[in-house]
Amino acid sequence: MNKAPPASKLGRTAITGLALAQAGASKLGHKARQMLRSDDDKQAAQEQHEAKLGRILFKALNQLKGSALKVSQLLSMEADFLPEGIRRELAKGCHQVTPLNRALIHKVFQREFGQAPEHLYAQFDAHAFAAASLGQVHHAQSADGQQLAVKVQYPGIASAIGSDLRMLRGIFQTMAMGTTILPRKEVIDRFMNELEVKLGEELDYEHEATQLHWFGQHVNLPGIVIPRCIDAMSSKRILTMEKLDGLHLDAWLATAPDQTQRNHFGQLLFDWFWFSVCQLGRVHADPHPGNFLFMPDGRLAVLDFGCTNKISTTCSNAMASSWRALLMTDETERNRILRLAYIDLGLFSDVVTQAEFDTGVIPALAELHAWKIEAFRSTHFDFSNKSPYPKTINVQHSKVLASILAGWHEDVPYFDRAYLGLMNMLKKMGSIVNTDIAWTKQGVPHVSTN
Repeated sequence: MNKAPPASKLGRTAITGLALAQAGASKLGHKARQMLRSDDDKQAAQEQHEAKLGRILFKALNQLKGSALKVSQLLSMEADFLPEGIRRELAKGCHQVTPLNRALIHKVFQREFGQAPEHLYAQFDAHAFAAASLGQVHHAQSADGQQLAVKVQYPGIASAIGSDLRMLRGIFQTMAMGTTILPRKEVIDRFMNELEVKLGEELDYEHEATQLHWFGQHVNLPGIVIPRCIDAMSSKRILTMEKLDGLHLDAWLATAPDQTQRNHFGQLLFDWFWFSVCQLGRVHADPHPGNFLFMPDGRLAVLDFGCTNKISTTCSNAMASSWRALLMTDETERNRILRLAYIDLGLFSDVVTQAEFDTGVIPALAELHAWKIEAFRSTHFDFSNKSPYPKTINVQHSKVLASILAGWHEDVPYFDRAYLGLMNMLKKMGSIVNTDIAWTKQGVPHVSTN
């Protein structure tokens, strides 16, 4: 209990090997039993099988912590990457992580500052009040009485990124063999490669401190609060910030906020996302609910700036063009503009003809398109009525897309992940939001500063 995650390659490989064996045994047993089940029982059994695979994965990833568990958090947000049963189990990584003990915390402080935390701060609580994939957060107080939140990175995590991702590739590819649970190998590899770069940034708390300063200087959106970083008490593995008071989403909802409060905070979340995309040209790309605080004075605090991403002008323009096209009533013109926008986004090459696009891509993506723009067909939208993200795609449509999709613009996954996180939070809150924005209006420039 409260042990450090295994830092040696042998120790981490042993955990991964056990998970692979358990997942393989589960798959074999499930496949054999499915042949004996009626059609009515197969769907329920499939959901139970997915949940079991998710539990096997989460148990291993929680033991590995670090980059492995961060992958589980991100994959829990990728609705088109894993089925619901597995994502539901991996979502536990947002909150249910075993904390480290006092001795290990002291070890990190000795390495970074040459002294125990009790000597760096006037007060320091050795018991973490929040634990996540890459580190955990402690209460502290400065000599002048300021309340602080101190994020401490798990020891040995930074050195394990490369080997962890190689092992995780093996897990996912084994799970995908002979099934449609996961995408093709090249898609998994690209996702992991991009994730490795971002994880390197997230493990560098000096990089996160730079992002905190940048957002703090550039965000002037009323009602949004960015915590200040205390540079003198921060390092590459320890980040000290001002502590902000507030509740995370589930705790806030447990207070039974009325509709006016739900609408207020929902509008702040909505405006924060689009302000980031259109005004800042940079998104906070780690959108799970644990990274927001609902403050008692009505402000919304945004936390954890380890994963941010610039949205290039090329990507922003192409995405805005595609959204505007989806809202057009002229089907021919809509499809023409949409094809060009998707080519600009790198989804496929221009060898895909307009006819192929109209007869193949449009039907295959119809549900996703409808979900994406549902909230923008009127000036206000009640998110309690938001449709769920399309979970399945029929075999024929899947084959069509697999045959022509070439990839994606490097900024698209971060935009999509942040947008999906926003939609999920607004639906859970049941907010009624003003969705009338320039991004979806023909002939109106959307603003981007990058």
